[in-house]
Amino acid sequence: MNLKRYQNELVALLAFLLMLGAFLYKNGQISSQAEDAATTKQAVSDFKEIVALKKIWADKKTSKKVEKLKELIPASKVTWSKKSKKVTAVYEGLTSKELNKLVTKILNLAVEIRQLDIQKTGSSYHVEFKCKW
Repeated sequence: MNLKRYQNELVALLAFLLMLGAFLYKNGQISSQAEDAATTKQAVSDFKEIVALKKIWADKKTSKKVEKLKELIPASKVTWSKKSKKVTAVYEGLTSKELNKLVTKILNLAVEIRQLDIQKTGSSYHVEFKCKW
């Protein structure tokens, strides 16, 4: 009998507890989403950094390969042009020994050779070399 007397208050208390539970659940979900967003943002930032480092590493590797080719022949006989991963080198007035060194070095490099054109003019050679890293 006592319970029937306080029936309205019990319904209000139950509704208040249900509302409090829903509020706590909502807050938990919002903080969880914010944490997930922060984690995702950090992962994207790390991924961008890895890609940038890989690009720097690839550029250093490319420049080492180019330096190996530049050391073989005097700079006065070479014309270089580099566009992203494509390199074009034109060698003029090479002797037969220089040509042999150059061709051996080119064939030992880990590059995709697009064009290797060798022309003999008298006792000197003209070489046009295009490659992609």
